[in-house]
Amino acid sequence: MLRVLLSAQASSARLSGLLLLPPVQPCCLGPNKWGDHRPPGGGPRAGPVQGLQRLLEQARSPGELLRWLGQNPTKVRAHHYPVALRRLSQLLGSLPRPPPVEQATLQDLSQLIIRNCPSFDIHTIHVCLHLAALLGFPSDGPLICTLEQERRFRLPPKPPPPLPPILRGGQRLEAALSCPRFQRRPQQHLIRSLAEARPEELTPHVMVLLAQHLARHRLREPQLLEAIAHFLVVQEAQLNSKVVQKLVLPFGRLNYVPLEQQFMPCLERILAREAGVAPLATVNILMSLCQLRCLPFRALHFVFSPGFINHVSGTPHALIVRRYLSLLDTAVELELPGYQGARLPRRQQVPIFPQPLITDRARCKYSHKDIVAEGLRQLLGEEKYRQDLTVPPGYSTDFLLCVSSCGAVLPVRAQDPFLPYPPRSCPRATRDPAQRVVLMLRERWHFCRDGRVLLGSRALRERHLGLMGYQLLPLPFEELESQRGLPQLKSYLRQKLQALGLRWGPEGG
Repeated sequence: MLRVLLSAQASSARLSGLLLLPPVQPCCLGPNKWGDHRPPGGGPRAGPVQGLQRLLEQARSPGELLRWLGQNPTKVRAHHYPVALRRLSQLLGSLPRPPPVEQATLQDLSQLIIRNCPSFDIHTIHVCLHLAALLGFPSDGPLICTLEQERRFRLPPKPPPPLPPILRGGQRLEAALSCPRFQRRPQQHLIRSLAEARPEELTPHVMVLLAQHLARHRLREPQLLEAIAHFLVVQEAQLNSKVVQKLVLPFGRLNYVPLEQQFMPCLERILAREAGVAPLATVNILMSLCQLRCLPFRALHFVFSPGFINHVSGTPHALIVRRYLSLLDTAVELELPGYQGARLPRRQQVPIFPQPLITDRARCKYSHKDIVAEGLRQLLGEEKYRQDLTVPPGYSTDFLLCVSSCGAVLPVRAQDPFLPYPPRSCPRATRDPAQRVVLMLRERWHFCRDGRVLLGSRALRERHLGLMGYQLLPLPFEELESQRGLPQLKSYLRQKLQALGLRWGPEGG
Protein backbone atom coordinates (compact mmCIF):
# COMPACT_ATOMS: atom_id res chain seq x y z
CA MET A 1 0.00 0.00 0.00
CA LEU A 2 2.94 2.30 0.72
CA ARG A 3 4.23 1.76 -2.83
CA VAL A 4 0.83 2.62 -4.29
CA LEU A 5 0.63 5.83 -2.36
CA LEU A 6 4.19 6.85 -3.33
CA SER A 7 3.45 6.26 -6.99
CA ALA A 8 0.63 8.78 -6.70
CA GLN A 9 3.33 11.40 -5.96
CA ALA A 10 1.74 12.47 -2.71
CA SER A 11 3.71 14.70 -0.43
CA SER A 12 5.08 13.32 2.79
CA ALA A 13 2.67 15.37 4.84
CA ARG A 14 -0.25 14.29 2.70
CA LEU A 15 0.96 10.72 2.88
CA SER A 16 1.03 10.84 6.64
CA GLY A 17 -2.54 12.05 6.67
CA LEU A 18 -3.63 9.33 4.23
CA LEU A 19 -1.96 6.66 6.32
CA LEU A 20 -3.98 7.64 9.36
CA LEU A 21 -7.26 8.18 7.55
CA PRO A 22 -10.09 6.85 9.73
CA PRO A 23 -12.53 4.27 8.36
CA VAL A 24 -15.83 5.53 7.03
CA GLN A 25 -18.73 4.90 9.43
CA PRO A 26 -22.28 5.36 8.17
CA CYS A 27 -23.66 5.83 11.63
CA CYS A 28 -22.49 5.94 15.22
CA LEU A 29 -24.84 5.20 18.10
CA GLY A 30 -22.26 5.37 20.86
CA PRO A 31 -18.81 4.28 21.88
CA ASN A 32 -17.45 1.04 20.43
CA LYS A 33 -16.14 -1.84 22.50
CA TRP A 34 -12.75 -0.17 22.88
CA GLY A 35 -14.22 3.07 24.21
CA ASP A 36 -13.63 5.13 21.05
CA HIS A 37 -16.32 7.62 20.03
CA ARG A 38 -16.65 7.71 16.29
CA PRO A 39 -18.53 10.46 14.50
CA PRO A 40 -21.51 9.72 12.28
CA GLY A 41 -21.08 9.60 8.50
CA GLY A 42 -20.39 12.99 6.95
CA GLY A 43 -18.87 14.33 10.15
CA PRO A 44 -15.32 15.48 10.68
CA ARG A 45 -12.51 12.96 10.38
CA ALA A 46 -11.37 11.07 13.47
CA GLY A 47 -7.86 11.35 14.87
CA PRO A 48 -4.82 9.23 13.98
CA VAL A 49 -5.56 6.68 16.73
CA GLN A 50 -8.72 5.50 14.99
CA GLY A 51 -6.90 5.57 11.68
CA LEU A 52 -4.25 3.18 13.00
CA GLN A 53 -6.96 0.79 14.14
CA ARG A 54 -8.39 0.76 10.62
CA LEU A 55 -4.97 0.05 9.14
CA LEU A 56 -4.47 -2.83 11.56
CA GLU A 57 -7.89 -4.28 10.73
CA GLN A 58 -7.10 -4.14 6.98
CA ALA A 59 -3.53 -5.45 7.12
CA ARG A 60 -2.90 -8.08 4.40
CA SER A 61 0.02 -9.91 5.98
CA PRO A 62 1.66 -10.46 9.38
CA GLY A 63 4.63 -8.39 8.29
CA GLU A 64 2.43 -5.45 7.33
CA LEU A 65 0.58 -5.75 10.66
CA LEU A 66 3.81 -5.57 12.58
CA ARG A 67 5.02 -2.67 10.46
CA TRP A 68 1.99 -0.51 11.32
CA LEU A 69 2.62 -1.11 15.03
CA GLY A 70 6.35 -0.46 14.80
CA GLN A 71 6.21 2.64 12.62
CA ASN A 72 3.62 4.50 14.70
CA PRO A 73 4.79 4.15 18.33
CA THR A 74 3.29 7.47 19.47
CA LYS A 75 -0.13 6.57 18.09
CA VAL A 76 -0.36 2.99 19.43
CA ARG A 77 -2.73 2.55 22.35
CA ALA A 78 -3.43 -0.47 24.55
CA HIS A 79 -6.53 -1.51 22.63
CA HIS A 80 -4.55 -1.75 19.36
CA TYR A 81 -2.76 -4.91 20.49
CA PRO A 82 -5.91 -7.06 20.76
CA VAL A 83 -6.86 -5.73 17.30
CA ALA A 84 -3.47 -6.81 15.97
CA LEU A 85 -3.75 -10.28 17.53
CA ARG A 86 -7.27 -10.73 16.22
CA ARG A 87 -6.22 -9.68 12.69
CA LEU A 88 -3.24 -12.04 12.85
CA SER A 89 -5.54 -14.93 13.74
CA GLN A 90 -7.82 -13.96 10.84
CA LEU A 91 -4.92 -13.87 8.41
CA LEU A 92 -3.72 -17.28 9.49
CA GLY A 93 -7.18 -18.84 9.55
CA SER A 94 -8.88 -17.41 6.46
CA LEU A 95 -6.45 -18.60 3.82
CA PRO A 96 -6.61 -22.23 2.64
CA ARG A 97 -2.82 -22.33 2.68
CA PRO A 98 -1.65 -19.60 5.04
CA PRO A 99 1.83 -18.30 4.35
CA PRO A 100 4.51 -19.25 6.82
CA VAL A 101 5.02 -16.70 9.56
CA GLU A 102 8.59 -15.90 10.45
CA GLN A 103 9.45 -16.64 14.04
CA ALA A 104 11.01 -13.23 14.32
CA THR A 105 7.66 -11.62 13.46
CA LEU A 106 5.89 -13.39 16.33
CA GLN A 107 8.72 -12.61 18.70
CA ASP A 108 8.65 -8.94 17.76
CA LEU A 109 4.88 -8.79 18.28
CA SER A 110 5.25 -10.61 21.58
CA GLN A 111 7.91 -8.17 22.75
CA LEU A 112 5.74 -5.18 21.81
CA ILE A 113 2.86 -6.56 23.90
CA ILE A 114 5.16 -7.41 26.81
CA ARG A 115 6.72 -3.95 26.75
CA ASN A 116 3.36 -2.17 26.83
CA CYS A 117 1.47 -4.66 28.99
CA PRO A 118 1.67 -2.54 32.19
CA SER A 119 -0.60 0.05 30.53
CA PHE A 120 -3.36 -2.50 29.72
CA ASP A 121 -6.60 -2.64 31.61
CA ILE A 122 -8.01 -5.94 32.84
CA HIS A 123 -10.33 -6.34 29.83
CA THR A 124 -7.48 -5.87 27.35
CA ILE A 125 -5.34 -8.37 29.24
CA HIS A 126 -8.13 -10.98 29.13
CA VAL A 127 -8.63 -10.51 25.38
CA CYS A 128 -4.89 -10.71 24.68
CA LEU A 129 -4.61 -13.88 26.77
CA HIS A 130 -7.45 -15.50 24.86
CA LEU A 131 -6.10 -14.55 21.44
CA ALA A 132 -2.51 -15.48 22.29
CA ALA A 133 -3.71 -18.93 23.36
CA LEU A 134 -5.64 -19.33 20.08
CA LEU A 135 -2.55 -18.36 18.09
CA GLY A 136 -0.54 -21.10 19.80
CA PHE A 137 1.76 -19.07 22.01
CA PRO A 138 3.17 -21.51 24.59
CA SER A 139 1.52 -21.37 28.01
CA ASP A 140 4.91 -21.19 29.71
CA GLY A 141 6.29 -18.63 27.23
CA PRO A 142 7.12 -15.05 28.15
CA LEU A 143 3.97 -13.55 26.56
CA ILE A 144 1.44 -15.74 28.36
CA CYS A 145 3.36 -15.58 31.63
CA THR A 146 3.58 -11.79 31.52
CA LEU A 147 -0.11 -11.41 30.72
CA GLU A 148 -1.04 -13.84 33.53
CA GLN A 149 1.13 -11.95 35.97
CA GLU A 150 -0.50 -8.66 34.99
CA ARG A 151 -3.94 -10.24 35.22
CA ARG A 152 -3.32 -11.38 38.78
CA PHE A 153 -1.93 -7.97 39.63
CA ARG A 154 -5.08 -6.28 38.30
CA LEU A 155 -7.49 -8.48 40.25
CA PRO A 156 -8.89 -6.80 43.35
CA PRO A 157 -7.31 -8.21 46.51
CA LYS A 158 -9.42 -10.72 48.36
CA PRO A 159 -10.71 -9.39 51.65
CA PRO A 160 -9.12 -11.14 54.61
CA PRO A 161 -11.33 -13.77 56.19
CA PRO A 162 -13.25 -12.47 59.17
CA LEU A 163 -11.63 -13.23 62.44
CA PRO A 164 -13.50 -15.95 64.32
CA PRO A 165 -15.17 -14.68 67.45
CA ILE A 166 -13.25 -15.36 70.60
CA LEU A 167 -15.21 -18.12 72.31
CA ARG A 168 -14.68 -18.93 75.92
CA GLY A 169 -14.75 -22.44 77.30
CA GLY A 170 -18.51 -22.76 77.73
CA GLN A 171 -19.27 -21.02 74.46
CA ARG A 172 -16.77 -23.20 72.59
CA LEU A 173 -18.25 -26.31 74.16
CA GLU A 174 -21.78 -25.25 73.18
CA ALA A 175 -20.71 -24.38 69.63
CA ALA A 176 -18.99 -27.74 69.18
CA LEU A 177 -21.89 -29.75 70.56
CA SER A 178 -24.44 -27.81 68.49
CA CYS A 179 -22.59 -28.43 65.22
CA PRO A 180 -24.28 -31.24 63.23
CA ARG A 181 -20.95 -32.20 61.63
CA PHE A 182 -19.19 -32.64 64.97
CA GLN A 183 -17.19 -35.84 65.07
CA ARG A 184 -18.39 -38.71 67.16
CA ARG A 185 -15.26 -39.19 69.22
CA PRO A 186 -13.99 -35.78 70.26
CA GLN A 187 -13.33 -36.59 73.92
CA GLN A 188 -10.09 -34.60 74.16
CA HIS A 189 -11.68 -31.55 72.51
CA LEU A 190 -14.61 -31.72 74.91
CA ILE A 191 -12.39 -32.19 77.93
CA ARG A 192 -10.21 -29.23 76.94
CA SER A 193 -13.22 -26.96 76.37
CA LEU A 194 -14.73 -28.05 79.66
CA ALA A 195 -11.50 -27.43 81.54
CA GLU A 196 -11.16 -23.92 80.10
CA ALA A 197 -14.72 -22.91 80.97
CA ARG A 198 -15.45 -20.80 84.01
CA PRO A 199 -18.17 -22.08 86.37
CA GLU A 200 -20.61 -19.35 85.35
CA GLU A 201 -20.21 -20.33 81.68
CA LEU A 202 -21.44 -23.88 82.24
CA THR A 203 -25.17 -23.32 81.85
CA PRO A 204 -27.83 -26.05 82.07
CA HIS A 205 -28.25 -25.83 78.29
CA VAL A 206 -24.54 -26.52 77.71
CA MET A 207 -24.47 -29.44 80.14
CA VAL A 208 -27.63 -30.95 78.65
CA LEU A 209 -26.02 -30.81 75.20
CA LEU A 210 -22.96 -32.56 76.60
CA ALA A 211 -25.05 -35.25 78.31
CA GLN A 212 -27.08 -35.90 75.16
CA HIS A 213 -23.93 -36.10 73.06
CA LEU A 214 -22.35 -38.69 75.35
CA ALA A 215 -25.52 -40.78 75.49
CA ARG A 216 -26.20 -40.61 71.75
CA HIS A 217 -22.70 -41.68 70.74
CA ARG A 218 -22.13 -44.11 73.65
CA LEU A 219 -19.08 -42.17 74.86
CA ARG A 220 -18.24 -43.45 78.35
CA GLU A 221 -15.79 -40.70 79.24
CA PRO A 222 -15.39 -40.59 83.05
CA GLN A 223 -14.02 -37.04 83.24
CA LEU A 224 -16.98 -35.62 81.32
CA LEU A 225 -19.52 -37.69 83.22
CA GLU A 226 -18.03 -36.60 86.54
CA ALA A 227 -18.28 -32.98 85.38
CA ILE A 228 -21.99 -33.46 84.71
CA ALA A 229 -22.51 -35.09 88.11
CA HIS A 230 -20.68 -32.26 89.86
CA PHE A 231 -22.71 -29.66 87.98
CA LEU A 232 -25.94 -31.38 89.00
CA VAL A 233 -24.93 -31.34 92.66
CA VAL A 234 -23.79 -27.70 92.62
CA GLN A 235 -26.84 -26.44 90.70
CA GLU A 236 -29.39 -28.62 92.49
CA ALA A 237 -31.60 -25.74 93.64
CA GLN A 238 -31.84 -24.22 90.15
CA LEU A 239 -32.63 -27.43 88.24
CA ASN A 240 -36.09 -28.87 87.64
CA SER A 241 -36.82 -32.51 86.93
CA LYS A 242 -37.19 -31.97 83.16
CA VAL A 243 -33.57 -30.81 83.00
CA VAL A 244 -32.37 -33.40 85.51
CA GLN A 245 -33.78 -36.29 83.46
CA LYS A 246 -31.56 -35.21 80.55
CA LEU A 247 -28.50 -34.81 82.74
CA VAL A 248 -28.97 -38.25 84.32
CA LEU A 249 -29.64 -40.04 81.01
CA PRO A 250 -25.99 -40.83 80.07
CA PHE A 251 -25.25 -42.38 83.48
CA GLY A 252 -27.89 -45.08 83.07
CA ARG A 253 -27.31 -45.60 79.36
CA LEU A 254 -23.53 -45.86 79.74
CA ASN A 255 -23.76 -47.95 82.92
CA TYR A 256 -21.64 -45.49 84.89
CA VAL A 257 -22.00 -44.77 88.61
CA PRO A 258 -20.27 -41.44 89.31
CA LEU A 259 -17.73 -41.01 92.07
CA GLU A 260 -19.44 -37.81 93.24
CA GLN A 261 -20.64 -38.76 96.73
CA GLN A 262 -23.55 -36.33 96.75
CA PHE A 263 -24.91 -37.52 93.40
CA MET A 264 -27.51 -39.96 94.75
CA PRO A 265 -28.62 -37.85 97.77
CA CYS A 266 -29.02 -34.90 95.40
CA LEU A 267 -31.25 -36.90 93.04
CA GLU A 268 -33.35 -38.17 95.94
CA ARG A 269 -33.99 -34.61 97.07
CA ILE A 270 -34.90 -33.51 93.55
CA LEU A 271 -37.28 -36.46 93.16
CA ALA A 272 -38.93 -35.68 96.48
CA ARG A 273 -39.37 -32.05 95.42
CA GLU A 274 -40.41 -32.53 91.78
CA ALA A 275 -42.11 -35.94 91.62
CA GLY A 276 -45.64 -34.59 91.43
CA VAL A 277 -44.79 -31.77 89.00
CA ALA A 278 -43.53 -33.74 85.97
CA PRO A 279 -44.56 -37.41 86.12
CA LEU A 280 -42.79 -38.50 82.93
CA ALA A 281 -39.54 -36.80 83.94
CA THR A 282 -39.76 -38.46 87.35
CA VAL A 283 -40.14 -41.92 85.81
CA ASN A 284 -37.31 -41.24 83.35
CA ILE A 285 -34.97 -40.38 86.22
CA LEU A 286 -35.95 -43.58 88.03
CA MET A 287 -35.31 -45.59 84.84
CA SER A 288 -31.75 -44.30 84.70
CA LEU A 289 -31.26 -45.12 88.37
CA CYS A 290 -32.76 -48.57 87.82
CA GLN A 291 -30.04 -49.34 85.28
CA LEU A 292 -27.50 -48.32 87.93
CA ARG A 293 -29.21 -50.40 90.67
CA CYS A 294 -29.66 -47.27 92.78
CA LEU A 295 -33.43 -47.01 93.25
CA PRO A 296 -34.54 -44.79 96.18
CA PHE A 297 -37.37 -46.37 98.22
CA ARG A 298 -39.16 -43.10 98.87
CA ALA A 299 -39.48 -42.27 95.16
CA LEU A 300 -40.66 -45.81 94.39
CA HIS A 301 -43.35 -45.55 97.04
CA PHE A 302 -44.58 -42.32 95.44
CA VAL A 303 -44.72 -43.53 91.80
CA PHE A 304 -46.50 -46.76 92.82
CA SER A 305 -49.13 -44.85 94.82
CA PRO A 306 -52.73 -44.88 93.47
CA GLY A 307 -52.74 -41.10 93.21
CA PHE A 308 -49.71 -41.01 90.92
CA ILE A 309 -50.98 -43.90 88.78
CA ASN A 310 -54.41 -42.31 88.40
CA HIS A 311 -52.80 -38.99 87.53
CA VAL A 312 -50.69 -40.39 84.67
CA SER A 313 -53.47 -42.65 83.34
CA GLY A 314 -55.19 -39.71 81.67
CA THR A 315 -52.06 -38.22 80.10
CA PRO A 316 -50.85 -38.71 76.49
CA HIS A 317 -47.81 -40.64 77.68
CA ALA A 318 -49.76 -43.05 79.88
CA LEU A 319 -48.64 -46.19 78.01
CA ILE A 320 -44.94 -45.43 78.16
CA VAL A 321 -45.22 -44.52 81.86
CA ARG A 322 -47.00 -47.81 82.59
CA ARG A 323 -44.28 -49.69 80.72
CA TYR A 324 -41.58 -47.97 82.74
CA LEU A 325 -43.49 -48.58 85.96
CA SER A 326 -43.75 -52.26 85.02
CA LEU A 327 -39.99 -52.42 84.61
CA LEU A 328 -39.48 -50.65 87.93
CA ASP A 329 -41.82 -53.16 89.58
CA THR A 330 -39.76 -55.99 88.06
CA ALA A 331 -36.60 -54.42 89.48
CA VAL A 332 -38.23 -54.23 92.90
CA GLU A 333 -39.28 -57.88 92.63
CA LEU A 334 -35.87 -59.15 91.58
CA GLU A 335 -33.36 -56.76 93.14
CA LEU A 336 -34.95 -55.19 96.22
CA PRO A 337 -36.10 -58.00 98.51
CA GLY A 338 -36.16 -55.61 101.44
CA TYR A 339 -38.61 -53.18 99.87
CA GLN A 340 -41.94 -53.16 101.76
CA GLY A 341 -43.68 -50.22 100.12
CA ALA A 342 -46.38 -49.93 97.46
CA ARG A 343 -46.16 -51.99 94.27
CA LEU A 344 -47.67 -51.63 90.84
CA PRO A 345 -51.10 -53.36 90.78
CA ARG A 346 -51.22 -56.44 88.56
CA ARG A 347 -53.96 -54.95 86.37
CA GLN A 348 -51.70 -51.98 85.58
CA GLN A 349 -48.73 -54.09 84.48
CA VAL A 350 -47.89 -54.33 80.77
CA PRO A 351 -45.09 -56.16 78.89
CA ILE A 352 -41.86 -54.26 79.36
CA PHE A 353 -40.37 -54.68 75.89
CA PRO A 354 -42.96 -56.35 73.65
CA GLN A 355 -40.70 -55.90 70.60
CA PRO A 356 -36.96 -55.95 69.94
CA LEU A 357 -35.22 -52.73 70.85
CA ILE A 358 -35.08 -49.96 68.24
CA THR A 359 -31.29 -50.21 67.84
CA ASP A 360 -31.57 -53.94 67.06
CA ARG A 361 -34.30 -53.33 64.48
CA ALA A 362 -32.31 -50.52 62.87
CA ARG A 363 -29.13 -52.61 62.63
CA CYS A 364 -30.61 -56.01 61.91
CA LYS A 365 -28.69 -56.30 58.61
CA TYR A 366 -25.40 -56.05 60.57
CA SER A 367 -26.45 -58.59 63.20
CA HIS A 368 -25.06 -62.11 63.55
CA LYS A 369 -28.50 -63.45 64.44
CA ASP A 370 -29.30 -65.03 61.06
CA ILE A 371 -26.03 -66.93 60.75
CA VAL A 372 -26.20 -68.08 64.39
CA ALA A 373 -29.77 -69.29 63.77
CA GLU A 374 -28.60 -71.28 60.76
CA GLY A 375 -25.73 -72.74 62.77
CA LEU A 376 -28.12 -73.86 65.53
CA ARG A 377 -30.53 -75.30 62.98
CA GLN A 378 -27.83 -77.46 61.44
CA LEU A 379 -26.32 -78.33 64.82
CA LEU A 380 -29.42 -79.02 66.95
CA GLY A 381 -32.40 -79.06 64.61
CA GLU A 382 -35.24 -76.56 64.36
CA GLU A 383 -37.28 -78.19 67.10
CA LYS A 384 -34.67 -77.69 69.81
CA TYR A 385 -34.45 -73.92 70.04
CA ARG A 386 -36.73 -70.89 69.92
CA GLN A 387 -35.69 -67.58 68.38
CA ASP A 388 -36.84 -64.09 69.46
CA LEU A 389 -39.04 -65.41 72.24
CA THR A 390 -40.34 -62.86 74.77
CA VAL A 391 -40.48 -64.25 78.28
CA PRO A 392 -42.44 -62.78 81.23
CA PRO A 393 -42.45 -60.02 82.30
CA GLY A 394 -41.52 -58.88 78.80
CA TYR A 395 -37.82 -59.49 78.08
CA SER A 396 -36.88 -60.67 74.59
CA THR A 397 -34.40 -63.50 74.16
CA ASP A 398 -32.24 -64.19 71.13
CA PHE A 399 -32.24 -68.01 71.34
CA LEU A 400 -33.76 -70.20 74.07
CA LEU A 401 -33.02 -73.88 74.75
CA CYS A 402 -34.73 -76.28 77.17
CA VAL A 403 -32.27 -78.63 78.85
CA SER A 404 -33.00 -81.65 81.04
CA SER A 405 -31.38 -82.22 84.41
CA CYS A 406 -28.82 -84.51 82.76
CA GLY A 407 -27.88 -81.90 80.12
CA ALA A 408 -29.85 -83.19 77.14
CA VAL A 409 -31.27 -80.52 74.84
CA LEU A 410 -35.05 -81.10 74.69
CA PRO A 411 -37.53 -80.18 71.95
CA VAL A 412 -38.75 -76.71 72.93
CA ARG A 413 -42.28 -77.14 71.65
CA ALA A 414 -42.78 -80.13 73.93
CA GLN A 415 -41.84 -78.03 76.98
CA ASP A 416 -43.06 -74.84 78.58
CA PRO A 417 -40.27 -72.44 77.54
CA PHE A 418 -41.15 -69.91 80.24
CA LEU A 419 -39.95 -69.92 83.79
CA PRO A 420 -42.57 -68.80 86.31
CA TYR A 421 -42.70 -65.13 87.19
CA PRO A 422 -42.48 -63.78 89.79
CA PRO A 423 -40.05 -66.45 90.97
CA ARG A 424 -40.58 -65.76 94.70
CA SER A 425 -44.27 -66.68 94.45
CA CYS A 426 -43.60 -70.21 93.16
CA PRO A 427 -42.96 -73.00 95.67
CA ARG A 428 -39.58 -74.63 95.11
CA ALA A 429 -41.12 -78.14 94.98
CA THR A 430 -43.40 -77.30 92.04
CA ARG A 431 -40.69 -75.82 89.85
CA ASP A 432 -39.85 -77.44 86.53
CA PRO A 433 -36.51 -79.30 86.88
CA ALA A 434 -35.61 -78.48 83.25
CA GLN A 435 -33.21 -75.61 82.74
CA ARG A 436 -33.70 -72.74 80.28
CA VAL A 437 -30.54 -71.65 78.52
CA VAL A 438 -30.61 -68.29 76.76
CA LEU A 439 -28.00 -67.54 74.09
CA MET A 440 -27.43 -63.77 74.23
CA LEU A 441 -25.89 -62.03 71.22
CA ARG A 442 -23.61 -59.25 72.36
CA GLU A 443 -23.32 -57.14 69.22
CA ARG A 444 -20.88 -54.28 68.86
CA TRP A 445 -23.60 -51.65 69.39
CA HIS A 446 -24.66 -53.30 72.67
CA PHE A 447 -21.53 -51.84 74.27
CA CYS A 448 -20.24 -48.38 75.03
CA ARG A 449 -17.90 -46.95 72.46
CA ASP A 450 -14.85 -48.46 74.15
CA GLY A 451 -16.31 -51.94 73.53
CA ARG A 452 -15.79 -53.22 77.08
CA VAL A 453 -18.85 -52.14 79.09
CA LEU A 454 -22.38 -53.22 78.23
CA LEU A 455 -24.93 -50.46 77.84
CA GLY A 456 -27.21 -50.04 80.83
CA SER A 457 -30.31 -51.45 79.14
CA ARG A 458 -28.44 -54.58 78.01
CA ALA A 459 -26.86 -55.15 81.39
CA LEU A 460 -30.28 -54.73 83.02
CA ARG A 461 -31.89 -57.31 80.76
CA GLU A 462 -29.16 -59.89 81.32
CA ARG A 463 -29.18 -59.23 85.06
CA HIS A 464 -32.94 -59.71 85.35
CA LEU A 465 -33.01 -62.82 83.17
CA GLY A 466 -30.33 -64.35 85.36
CA LEU A 467 -32.26 -63.45 88.53
CA MET A 468 -35.38 -65.08 87.09
CA GLY A 469 -33.51 -68.39 86.72
CA TYR A 470 -32.43 -68.40 83.07
CA GLN A 471 -28.89 -69.63 82.40
CA LEU A 472 -27.16 -67.15 80.11
CA LEU A 473 -24.65 -68.00 77.41
CA PRO A 474 -23.19 -64.75 76.01
CA LEU A 475 -21.88 -64.72 72.43
CA PRO A 476 -19.54 -61.67 72.21
CA PHE A 477 -19.20 -59.88 68.90
CA GLU A 478 -15.39 -60.27 68.88
CA GLU A 479 -15.76 -64.06 68.89
CA LEU A 480 -18.56 -64.05 66.31
CA GLU A 481 -16.63 -61.76 63.95
CA SER A 482 -13.59 -64.04 64.10
CA GLN A 483 -15.54 -67.01 62.68
CA ARG A 484 -14.97 -67.42 58.94
CA GLY A 485 -17.99 -69.07 57.41
CA LEU A 486 -20.70 -71.37 58.69
CA PRO A 487 -18.48 -74.42 59.35
CA GLN A 488 -16.30 -72.43 61.76
CA LEU A 489 -19.36 -70.91 63.40
CA LYS A 490 -20.90 -74.37 63.96
CA SER A 491 -17.68 -75.55 65.57
CA TYR A 492 -17.68 -72.44 67.76
CA LEU A 493 -21.29 -73.01 68.87
CA ARG A 494 -20.58 -76.69 69.55
CA GLN A 495 -17.72 -75.77 71.87
CA LYS A 496 -19.84 -73.17 73.66
CA LEU A 497 -22.73 -75.59 74.28
CA GLN A 498 -20.51 -78.46 75.28
CA ALA A 499 -18.72 -76.22 77.79
CA LEU A 500 -22.09 -75.98 79.60
CA GLY A 501 -22.38 -79.75 79.64
CA LEU A 502 -25.13 -79.88 77.01
CA ARG A 503 -25.73 -82.95 74.84
CA TRP A 504 -27.85 -83.39 71.72
CA GLY A 505 -28.28 -85.77 68.84
CA PRO A 506 -28.53 -89.56 69.26
CA GLU A 507 -26.29 -89.53 72.34
CA GLY A 508 -28.20 -86.64 73.91
CA GLY A 509 -31.68 -88.04 73.59
